[in-house]
Amino acid sequence: MRVTWRSLTESEVDHELLWLSVSIGGLFCAATWFAVGLPWPVCWFHEITGRPCATCGATRAAIAFFHGHLLTAFRWNPLAFAAYCGIALFDVYAVTVLVTRGRRFRMSFSDSEKKFARISAVTLLALNWAYLVAHSRMFAVL
Repeated sequence: MRVTWRSLTESEVDHELLWLSVSIGGLFCAATWFAVGLPWPVCWFHEITGRPCATCGATRAAIAFFHGHLLTAFRWNPLAFAAYCGIALFDVYAVTVLVTRGRRFRMSFSDSEKKFARISAVTLLALNWAYLVAHSRMFAVL
């Protein structure tokens, strides 16, 4: 893995601005969804099988996370909780870089490192799903 701190080139995509916009836009859409009183999203996998899907509890984890109930958010969905923490850290980094017009953090990976990352992501998703199935009594109220 190669890590660099460098200035943004003219022809380069501004990933910090792009993903910060996506993050804030997603948060705005979710907040609007619930503020308007639209129904909760339905998990068809849970409806059909009675078992939690690999992402069950992610919405409840997000709500708990944004209310500052971090342990509750973790219990609902550990992988979603880790993703929300990562997004929050990235957003702080992105705002800092955009405001200060600072140098950007960039990483490049070899093919074997990309393969390892994909295998790790699938493994984490499977472990998260195993946790959710083992704690499926939480989802009985769905």
